[in-house]
Formats: sequence, C-alpha cells, structure tokens
Amino acid sequence: MTSQVSSPADQQRSSGSPAKEVRRLERVIIRFAGDSGDGMQLTGDRFTSETASFGNDLSTLPNFPAEIRAPAGTLPGVSSFQLHFADHDILTPGDAPDVLVAMNPAALKANLPDLPRGAEIIVNTDEFSKRAMAKVGYAANPLEDGSLEAYRVHPVPLTTLTLEALKDSGLARRDAERAKNMFALGLLSWMYHRPTEGTEAFLRKKFAKKPEVADANVAAFRAGWNFGETTEDFAVSYEVAPASSAFPPGTYRNISGNLALSYGLIAASRQADLPLYLGSYPITPASDILHELSRHKNFGVRTFQAEDEIAGIGAALGAAFGGSLAVTTTSGPGVALKSETIGLAVSLELPLLIVDIQRGGPSTGLPTKTEQADLLQAMYGRNGEAPVPVVAPATPGDCFDAALDAARIALTYRTPVFLLSDGYLANGSEPWRIPETEGLPDLRVRFATGPNHTTEDGTEVFWPYKRDPHTLARPWAVPGTPGLEHRIGGIEKQDGTGNISYDPANHDFMVRTRQAKVDGIEVPDVTVDDPTGDARLLVLGWGSTYGPITAAVRRLRAAGEKVAQTHLRHLNPFPGNLGEVLKRYDKVVVPEMNLGQLATLLRAKYLVDAQSYTQVRGLPFKAEQLATVLKEAIDG
Repeated sequence: MTSQVSSPADQQRSSGSPAKEVRRLERVIIRFAGDSGDGMQLTGDRFTSETASFGNDLSTLPNFPAEIRAPAGTLPGVSSFQLHFADHDILTPGDAPDVLVAMNPAALKANLPDLPRGAEIIVNTDEFSKRAMAKVGYAANPLEDGSLEAYRVHPVPLTTLTLEALKDSGLARRDAERAKNMFALGLLSWMYHRPTEGTEAFLRKKFAKKPEVADANVAAFRAGWNFGETTEDFAVSYEVAPASSAFPPGTYRNISGNLALSYGLIAASRQADLPLYLGSYPITPASDILHELSRHKNFGVRTFQAEDEIAGIGAALGAAFGGSLAVTTTSGPGVALKSETIGLAVSLELPLLIVDIQRGGPSTGLPTKTEQADLLQAMYGRNGEAPVPVVAPATPGDCFDAALDAARIALTYRTPVFLLSDGYLANGSEPWRIPETEGLPDLRVRFATGPNHTTEDGTEVFWPYKRDPHTLARPWAVPGTPGLEHRIGGIEKQDGTGNISYDPANHDFMVRTRQAKVDGIEVPDVTVDDPTGDARLLVLGWGSTYGPITAAVRRLRAAGEKVAQTHLRHLNPFPGNLGEVLKRYDKVVVPEMNLGQLATLLRAKYLVDAQSYTQVRGLPFKAEQLATVLKEAIDG
C-alpha cells in the first residue's frame, strides 16, 4: 500500500522557492463540501484513493442530496465527502473535521456547526456574492464580519485561479470553471503530501475521448499543488505517515461496501461452481451492485435490470429454480414490493440472496442517507410464518465475507437469506486485504440426480421434500432433469411427496419444520471483547454501528473504564451462546440507527433488560457521542 510521494512543484523547488514548515500528524479529518455539481464526491474519492495507495488507514463518509441536480447554492443542495486518515488503525470517518473545504456560502453554513474551534477552513471567495450569501441567509459576509474568528480561515479565489491556469486551454469559461475541484484537490494534495500520479492517470483515462478536458483537469490539479507550494497563505504542510503496523502482511486496496459485496457474490459463485444471476431494479443506494456485477460476464455473471422490483426478484427466483446462485438487490421500499416472492421462496425452499442496502425511511424517506430500520421488516415482513435467516456486515470490507456467509447458508439450507447492509457501509470505504482464494470456503452443492425414496411396493420415486436429516434442506432439483418432475407453486406442499396439501396437520408440520430449519442453522458463537473480564456493562451492536461503538469503547478504556463489547453478524438465528453472554452483565446497551429494533428482539427472546440508545438522523453515530452515553451507563 505504499508509493513514493511526488510533487509537480519539483521544478519550482529547484528554482529557489523558500522551504516551508512540515509538521507530522497522527491523523486528520478532511471534509470537501460544495454544490452537487461541484464534483465533491469525485474529489473526495480521488483524495481517498491516493491516501490508500500511500498506506494510511482510512474511513470515509460521502453525504449527498437525493436529487440528481439539487438546487444550486442552497443548503439542501450541499454535497460533502469526509475522509479520516491516520498512521494507525482507525474505525470511523471521524466526529468533526479538522479541515473544511467550502466551495460556496451554502457549503460553509451547512458544515460550520460540525467544526471544532481552531479548525482550518479553505473557502472559495469567488462564490461569496451578495446573491449567493442571501440565498442561505447570510446578512453580511462571514469572511469579513468576524464570525469566523474561532477558525483558521484561508480565503482562496479557487474559480479565478483555475480560470487563470486554464486560460490557454481553449475551453469555454463554463467548462474551465468545472475544473476548480481539481485545483482544490491539488492544493489539499500538497498540504498533506499525497501522491499525484494516480490522480493524473485517472483523469487521463476518464477523459480519454476528450483529451482537451483531460489536459485541463490535470493542469488545474497541478496548479493547485503549485499554489500551495508557492503562496504565502499556506506556510505549513503536514505529513501523516503510513499505517504499516496497523495492517497484517498482504496485498491491500481501497474498497467500498457495495464493491466488496459485489466481489463477495462473485467469489461465492466461483466457490459454489454455480453461475451468478442478479435480478434487480435500480434503487439508491443498491444500484452500484448491479452496475458492478454487469461488468463481470467473464466470471459467468448474468445481470437482469428488470422493469420493477417484483420482476427483479421473480427472475432471480426463476434462476434459483434453474440451479444458479440467485441474488436480488434493493433498498427498503423495494423489499416491501418483493415480500410476496420472498414468501414463495420460503415455501419452495430454494436458495436466494436478498440484499437490502438500508436507507432512511419510511416510503421514499431519505434515499441517500443511512439507517438500520429494516431489521424487523427482514425478520417478519411477510404474510404467514415465513422465517428467513438474516446476516449483517459490520464494515465496508466485511461486506465481502458477509456475502460469502449468506451464500453458504442459502445453499446449505435451501432457504432465502437476507443480507442487511446500509448506505453508510455501501458508500463508505476502507483499506481491504485481498484474500487468498485458497482460504475461501468450499460452497459446492449436489443437485438431485434421480429417485430418493422407495415406496411400499418397491417403486423408486423422487420426493422433492424428503429432507437432509442434519440440515432439514430439501433436494435441489433442476427443472428438465429426467425423473425429477414435481409440483411447484405457492400452495402448501405435502411433506415428502410435494403434492398439494390442505391437511391441517401437514401444514402445522411444514410450518414448524421450516422454522426448525432456520433455528438449526449453524452460526459461530458470539465472541466478547472484555479485556479485564470483570466489566459490568456490555455494549452490543450490529451492522455498521461497529466502527463508532468500537471507537467509543477504546476511548473509555483509555480513560480507565471497564466495558465489554460484542457485535452480531447473525441476527436470525442468533448465535447459540448469546443468551448466556447477555446474562453475564449487569447492563446491556444496544446502540442502533432505528428506534430499538434489535433491543426489542433481545428482550423478547432472552428476557434481558437491553437498553436502547437510538438515532434516526440519516447519519452514523459519532464516537464521542456514544462514549458519553456509555460512561453515563457505567456510572449508573
């Protein structure tokens, strides 16, 4: 993960530019903010990529409006990208930015409340017109009225400097202005000694069909670096050393949750020796999985962009009938539309992965913001008794392993499986160690090939619901296999024969058997991190709360507090030892980005007084926020 830092300003250094002070930092949090059209997500992504290649540990938080082009210059239209990087192991995008790059008045006003005293603000002064300031409620120019005295403000005319750098590019003024985000990226790359080769190569590849645009963006990027090197406004640059000791040996790359999940699905299909089929309808924030998997036909991946959510899962269930590793991806509103077909998959007992990238609800809700409020929907959101296993990844990189785990359960037990990620994991990124293929699980399955039952008169027949005595899984019979003809459809089946049955006793037996199959799924015991062994408080989380919870626990332990921590990947069934673990502690606190859904399940199943700490703000928890809550719980 290391590369040599290079500078486009080497020529200026050799020409006698005065050396500037370089300070060493352990970590820094940077937030880029501007209009949706200012390219803040691209800017943050490029800074992240170069930071990953340099070898820092990192965590990111993209935050953007739901509208494709939100109202320019307004507070609802602000798009931001936060990056926390360090020379040691970190877990969250950070509580508060050390540096804010504000491209306009709206970006400044929207993000100023998050800044601690002494934070640096790099602001594009060209955008602070009276009209732009009035649009967000500034009666006076905040750069001149003394309201920013608590911060270190760097006024930079980013637009003017970009236009000057590109005056000979031949681009129209409007097109040249679009490169101001690359000027800002160059400046920040100089400030924090980031590599530059990768960004220049990326720009030339991205705009390969428009070389004049590629040249302009590279020129603006270099101009930003050179500005930082030569201007007197920036007297200090900063170094954050690689986090070599934080990573076990191996090959690493920067990865987002949706990308890791896509790779996990591909790996699962290869380990199962089955074709991967995705039936999906585009929906934020799950669409990236469809986009990514569509690029991998060479691995036997087939993607189908359906006309709606129901068609997407219907096609996926059809692929499961045909012997594929079948997947459908969606977010909360889409799960509601898929519920009947999920129930059909439960009844048919076929492997199917339902990937739900949770977002703020209800209804359309907050499509680009994160939430964990689909847990009870995944558990119970179907008619009748229709139990479905639920798996939840904890970090962006963990989405890879969670996808493999979900596929293992689906294929072994012949059942649909929910995989609950969320917008924070999907769009966030972190360094990820690329696994060796030899270490991946063997997921191969055996299809039914012939008769499996002998009747009283000695006739050999195929019974589609004759179960494996250990897993209770029924045979997987691929349509068209001679001798395996059997009834399909959603009406209740007779145990064993698979014939349509209205018998009350049989229905009771089949319902209880399907529940017993899910209850009997083998999942690892939950492990507890309790260094002293005598903590009285256990903090328990699931999904993307892992990072903030772990960071909060570290802070408390550093202050001498005793606190235990555990985190659940398997939410249905729960790990077998969970009840015993919960009863070990006097207090159990469950932080969730919902109104206490997991806590409700724990109270009902284990009769423990699990205490909820919740928020539904569309944003992840902050570590300091959780540390305060947990300290109060410790103190009683």
